[in-house]
Amino acid sequence: MSLDNLQLNLRNLTPEDYPQLKRLMDQVYHDIGGAWPQRTIEKLISEFPDGQIVIEDDEKLVGVALTALVKYDKFSNPHRYDDLIGQRDTIQNDADGDAMYGMDVLIDPAYRGYRLGRRLYEARKEVCRQLNLRAVLAGGRIPEYHNVSDEMSPREYIDKVARRELHDPILSFQLANDFQVKRLMRKYLPEDEKSQGYATLLEWNNILYEPAELMLESRPTQVRVGAVQWQMREFVSVDAVLQQVEYFVDALSGYQSDFAVFPELFNAPLMGLQDRAAQQDQMAAIRFLAGFTEHFKTEMSRMAVAYNINIVAGSMIEEGEDGRLYNVAYLCHRDGTLESQSKLHVTPQERRDWVIEGGSNLQVFNTDAGRVGILICYDVEFPELGRLLADQDMDVLFVPFWTDTKNGYLRVRHCAQARAIENECYVVLCGSVGNVPSIENLDIQYAQSSVFSPSDFAFPHDAVMAETTPNTEMIMFSDLDLSRLMVVRNEGSVTNLKDRRKDLFDLRLRHKS
Repeated sequence: MSLDNLQLNLRNLTPEDYPQLKRLMDQVYHDIGGAWPQRTIEKLISEFPDGQIVIEDDEKLVGVALTALVKYDKFSNPHRYDDLIGQRDTIQNDADGDAMYGMDVLIDPAYRGYRLGRRLYEARKEVCRQLNLRAVLAGGRIPEYHNVSDEMSPREYIDKVARRELHDPILSFQLANDFQVKRLMRKYLPEDEKSQGYATLLEWNNILYEPAELMLESRPTQVRVGAVQWQMREFVSVDAVLQQVEYFVDALSGYQSDFAVFPELFNAPLMGLQDRAAQQDQMAAIRFLAGFTEHFKTEMSRMAVAYNINIVAGSMIEEGEDGRLYNVAYLCHRDGTLESQSKLHVTPQERRDWVIEGGSNLQVFNTDAGRVGILICYDVEFPELGRLLADQDMDVLFVPFWTDTKNGYLRVRHCAQARAIENECYVVLCGSVGNVPSIENLDIQYAQSSVFSPSDFAFPHDAVMAETTPNTEMIMFSDLDLSRLMVVRNEGSVTNLKDRRKDLFDLRLRHKS
């Protein structure tokens, strides 16, 4: 068969295909009974047409996949082939089934070597996803086992095939198509002498499956984030800052964003409301700034509800019950809930000039638009934190930051992009620009806000979803597909989270008492 002559077409099986199907099944299954009766195939097509898939070459059937609907709880446990068969060779298709059962995959011997079986398996998986079914199950024969049955048990044979020390035409193919062996089944098909009656119970798990009763409560798959690249400027009052904040929240809400993100310490220019002499005492100035935080929390929480948008309220200085100062990010949910995340690692400047201390708690927040984490600026440069959040199924990591120079910004940017790749999540970087020469430590800023993705085929080639113009006040939007994260974590070119050597190392959060 020449590639030049191939005219392949993938489609569903029809009753008119039966003569060709019989020829193919008799040829491939000559040792276990040959073709199904015509009435069996016609009944299966009428009950589950989407599951019957063929490949034709110039109208000649050269590949077939037959599939039934079954109950997962029943057929993911030990069973026999006869459990699928009713009277008069009827395949027991269950219209209320929540899983697919792969009955047969046949390839014309003259067309082997073109990976047509892989095409059929991928088509079967896509049907499983589209119909929101739990899994594809299959009872896999091990036809080469009879050659070594005197030397090893079936379990040993399966292990050697999995390690590629032996080749089995069915099991090796199933493993190469992302199926996992769940268990060994005895007397599955007694007449299968080559397999000596044994079979493997194989499963491909649909990671996008949502139980019907939970679909209304399930996490969204499409999320829109909007970020404000905020310009530091002198303000004449607290109300002036909040007016500017509300202007941006209104704009982001108008574009149906699920999140509005602000930078670290975006309200720092309020230190300029003190007289010039008081501003010289930086410790007094930062405590003065902390005095506005409660008012900002109240107002931004109100905006989240009024504009129907979750607000990552950058960060602000908060005085704790112990009288110490903390740099805290606030998550204002659009249902009125308010949560917070303290900066855990404070910079030398924060420690020296403002006597800010690091917090002690780290968490992932459940929102109506996914599970999110927040790391404030310097925290993103510590990879352990991102990994701890990833272990809690974080979808999006928000990084409000404030950097003065480009090299400081690049530290944050490169580390943020690394967190997106190694933790297979989205990272939203949001910073401030402009300058306020009259206020100590606010004289310069550098920022280019960005949204990063994992680095794989489902995402932009440079793993950058969106980014702003550097050093310009503006808003930025990005649409994030959370289902792609599930796919890349399980089926990506590399699977960083799955492939960690937990036998060699582990990571845990030790909370302070």
